[in-house]
Amino acid sequence: MYRYQHELVKKEALYIAGPECFYKYGYDALAAMRKRAESLGFSVTLPNDDPLDMENPDLQKRADSIFANLEKVMLDTTAIVSDLEAYRGSEPDSGTIFEIGMAYAKGAKSYGYTRDKRSFGTKNLYAHLENGTVTDEFGNCEMYCRLPFAPSIIGSTKIVEGDFDDCIKMMITDIEEEAKRKAHRGYTVDNSKARTREPGSEPLIYLAGTGRYTKDAEERFEKMKEICRKHGLTAVTPLDQAPGVEEIETDNPYTWAANVFDNCQQHVRNCDVVVADLNDYRGYEVNNDVGFECGMGFQLGKKLYGYMDDTTRLIDRIPNLGEEGEFRDHTGSNVENFNYPANLMFSCCMNIMEGKFEEIIAKVAEDLAAAQK
Repeated sequence: MYRYQHELVKKEALYIAGPECFYKYGYDALAAMRKRAESLGFSVTLPNDDPLDMENPDLQKRADSIFANLEKVMLDTTAIVSDLEAYRGSEPDSGTIFEIGMAYAKGAKSYGYTRDKRSFGTKNLYAHLENGTVTDEFGNCEMYCRLPFAPSIIGSTKIVEGDFDDCIKMMITDIEEEAKRKAHRGYTVDNSKARTREPGSEPLIYLAGTGRYTKDAEERFEKMKEICRKHGLTAVTPLDQAPGVEEIETDNPYTWAANVFDNCQQHVRNCDVVVADLNDYRGYEVNNDVGFECGMGFQLGKKLYGYMDDTTRLIDRIPNLGEEGEFRDHTGSNVENFNYPANLMFSCCMNIMEGKFEEIIAKVAEDLAAAQK
């Protein structure tokens, strides 16, 4: 580390995200990351940094305290560094992706690290050939299977194959390069943060659903939109083209992912309400695209609703060793014990309902109508 670099990064407030808090020695790892970042000049916040209400007999209140702390520290965060290792499945921890969505919504830099940037088609055990093309257990298109992560992560985050330290080094280099670019003629500002669709008299619903990359995606989402219309709601889906975003024809999976991501993030900015499918996806986690859109929507002040086929408590739904075994699952990670059906990031910021999609939309329509009175 060089002395001049301290001056370059001293205004950066770094948030360290990841599932380490569930690991047996995870807090030791987080403390080491913090010390390393601080030695390089960054200010650092960690999950659960401030005093929390963890003695409350109401377990949900404990979770709410953790989430309130996150909401507070995210206000000052200028950059996030995330652990993108697979967690309880073949995708990263959905709570971490929720946090990336929050950080992206406020314009913070986003970096992630992983030991495995192989494509889903390579590292997913359920990937296979179907009629000459690579697909996965959900029938996702070949372009998706050529990526190491979901498009929301590809589009929002600079991904490093390595560890936390590699991420920090890359961030310092980028900060240096950004300082140089500001001296170039033609330096531009990203204006993608604005809405490209004017608010209407009725709330606009964004359906943050899974299955967006499958062969039957259009039929699936059209049925969902029809159900919304039946209940007097106007909905858009990941398949609809957002105003101001041009669909790009490309064979490059990264270009494709960035274009898909741009379209979906614009829908989140344009909408008033996010209705999210929080069912397990590739393990015991929420779909990463959905998780990102929920985090982004929350940070932007959107109204959030979630739905699941089964809202049994997480502690009862994920097999674990029980209280004597610290509620550790097959990976050795703690299962959250907050009487909530999903990761606290989702449970603390939205009403999560159980039932079929039409039942959920009927409740959403009723709730929104009551709020408008």
